[in-house]
Amino acid sequence: MDLSRYLQMDPHLLLGLLNTELRNHCDSLDDLVKTHGLDEAALVEKMAAAGYDYRPEQNQFR
Repeated sequence: MDLSRYLQMDPHLLLGLLNTELRNHCDSLDDLVKTHGLDEAALVEKMAAAGYDYRPEQNQFR
């Protein structure tokens, strides 16, 4: 999955893409950002601005 333009994506669309990737391919947020070369702080900030936070116990943004 290409997440290279994640900062320009609609956060509600991005939510689905991130959670699909976390569910199917990545064991954690750390794994996701390393696998795709993402800036974790920027990603978390973008999602928080839209009202979503990462929940490690569920391995997804909610």
